[in-house]
Amino acid sequence: MKSQSIPQGGPTEEPMARIIAKWAGEPGDHGTPIGALSFFRREAPSPPCICMIEPSIVLVVQGTKQMVVGGQAYPYDASHFLITSLDIAGNSAVIDASARRPCLGLTLKLDLRTITELIAQGGLPPPRERAAASSVGIGTVTPAILEPFRRLLGLLEEPEAIPVLAPLIQREIHFRLLMSGQASRLRQIASVDSQGHRIAKAIEWLKIHYALPLRIEELAARVQMSAPTFHHHFRQLTAMSPLQYQKWLRLNEAKRLMLNEHLDAASAAFRVGYESPSQFSREYRRLFGAPPKRDIATLRAQADGAAAGLAL
Repeated sequence: MKSQSIPQGGPTEEPMARIIAKWAGEPGDHGTPIGALSFFRREAPSPPCICMIEPSIVLVVQGTKQMVVGGQAYPYDASHFLITSLDIAGNSAVIDASARRPCLGLTLKLDLRTITELIAQGGLPPPRERAAASSVGIGTVTPAILEPFRRLLGLLEEPEAIPVLAPLIQREIHFRLLMSGQASRLRQIASVDSQGHRIAKAIEWLKIHYALPLRIEELAARVQMSAPTFHHHFRQLTAMSPLQYQKWLRLNEAKRLMLNEHLDAASAAFRVGYESPSQFSREYRRLFGAPPKRDIATLRAQADGAAAGLAL
């Protein structure tokens, strides 16, 4: 597995860490009154966990995390942020965390419309790279990027200002990212008629219609690409083929249906588009490491144990 190395240590953002620790008092993910902003807290290292991350910037202010996409490892800490310009399936792990010094950070969802508007306004320097090879990358945390995040988090102490000021600060963050070394990664998705923009449209369609049979030629035509070109750029940007991506969406939705809506495995399989429950079970086990019934039972037992611990 390839890995992008990062130097140890980095600037600890104590004021930001204090705010995040206040809003994220328990391990897990926590929403905020700013819709696109969420916090996370982890108190121990963890093995890789399958996840889908939307177009976002992820900033760690304390500890270290790592995302693995397509065999490439992306570690990030207080000196480096993770950025994704498409909905990416990967494996997320916590590298450095403890109860005394938890891993604390934030995720800010990126807005494609804002990026497109900023590009259309002009005045931005050309990106340092012509096109990014992937839709996920690691950037350097600079004062220009960190400062608007400090102000955004500060608004949580001034809730009446959030509706007016949060959109302005979020727009500034998008601008700073377009001025950074990650600009090409965002431009390739936001620029109308670019290959990346077409792949983004295809992903939007797949997220809605994942239960339908997938015909590559039809989806490629829908986004005005030839099938070979579509397949090549889709894999380049997501580290998956379109069929693998659809399968990932189906299996994760089936898992949600079994866990949250208490569907049995066969019903969940049919709901997400599988015609064969046995095929569904095989592919589910391949992705999650256990057959559906056992996996859901384990997850429920873990959730019950965590709830009992909080009640003590």
